[in-house]
Amino acid sequence: MSLSPAPGPPDLRELAARLRALPPSLGPVRLIGVDGYAGSGKSTLAARLSAALDGAPVVHLDDLASHDALFGWMDRLTEQVLDPLARGGTAHYEVYDWERRDYTGTARVPPAPVVLVEGVGAGRRALRGRLAHLIWLAVPRQRAWAAGRHRDGPAQAAFWRGWEAAERRHFADDPSEPSADILISPRCDS
Repeated sequence: MSLSPAPGPPDLRELAARLRALPPSLGPVRLIGVDGYAGSGKSTLAARLSAALDGAPVVHLDDLASHDALFGWMDRLTEQVLDPLARGGTAHYEVYDWERRDYTGTARVPPAPVVLVEGVGAGRRALRGRLAHLIWLAVPRQRAWAAGRHRDGPAQAAFWRGWEAAERRHFADDPSEPSADILISPRCDS
């Protein structure tokens, strides 16, 4: 069910309480998706929401994606994160280094009561059935992209040109916003 965007940032304590009260969606875990356009503030919201949830783990889809597979991370997410969490086990996944263009680290995700998965495509069709709740950051695409380009600087201009085309294709084929449980409009300075 989609809701109208809130006029400002959400009350995170209230949202955290709502998320904790949901039934588990993945084994013992309430998996919460945080989706929106690149640059919309997903990572910032996920960090703040994690703190409101007493340190809930956050899976960053940027860690699972790569230059060669911007949206081709679903198999890795399933095998390395979702399946272990569904069994009540700790997930371990390889972390992609965008500068070195290689997987250079490993992240650990315990089967906490709430686990956040944030990134462009966190509400994709293949993942929705495992989500307890989907949050969409209601920031217009051009404003989000401008913020992302500013954040990443001129050295990433070529990457952004390719990214924008890939993101347009992704959301044209598999839009998340219509399936969101809540639309959040963060402050412009987030």
